[in-house]
Amino acid sequence: MQQKMRANPGSLQCVPMSSAPPIPVQGLAHIGIRVHDLARSLHFYGLLGFTKTTGPIGPEPVAILDHPSGVEINLVLNAPLAKEPNVLMDVPAKHAGITHIALLCPDILAAKARLEAEGFPLSGGPLEFFPGAHGIFVRDPDGNVIELHQRG
Repeated sequence: MQQKMRANPGSLQCVPMSSAPPIPVQGLAHIGIRVHDLARSLHFYGLLGFTKTTGPIGPEPVAILDHPSGVEINLVLNAPLAKEPNVLMDVPAKHAGITHIALLCPDILAAKARLEAEGFPLSGGPLEFFPGAHGIFVRDPDGNVIELHQRG
């Protein structure tokens, strides 16, 4: 019997993988983003084409935003302060976690101009990741990083 191997995080050694089939995943259900103020977040995500369809609902209030592309964002309305550092991006110690989401965008230069005109300057880019793939980075009003990614 041949044994499958996978990389052991933090080392170059391999450890045995399970021979069981993977858990079936059919796609991305939604992205949860913690925010402080619903109105200012709706303005920012509205620039990207998202519309609020539900909420706030639930014990930790959540507003659901949908996009024509099928991407759903859940704005979790429980950030206690209006402006805090993003602990995954803005502190010297690097913590494990999701650093940003990347949304496909057909024209990042037009997006850059629109975002800056609305008072959202880029926090990075434009960058070329490899031939034909470019990206820009912007912070939402709560410091969450959003990449707009243009494929060639």
